[in-house]
Amino acid sequence: MSPWGGLGRILIMFGVLMVGIGLLLMLGEKIPWIGRLPGDIYIRRDKFSFYFPITTCIIISILLTLLFALFRK
Repeated sequence: MSPWGGLGRILIMFGVLMVGIGLLLMLGEKIPWIGRLPGDIYIRRDKFSFYFPITTCIIISILLTLLFALFRK
């Protein structure tokens, strides 16, 4: 295999990853509870708003950990 073959595989995997992220972003708007779970922090003041979806981040982290654990074997 030439040295460019490895680079080609990396670029293909990066492209697949980007398509997957794009699909998740498109479908994320259709899931009504994403970003609005109990425990997500939202502070609104006069000229300031702060939003941190901590519960959503924790759930996504757990799901990704389980997914990667399944495909690691």
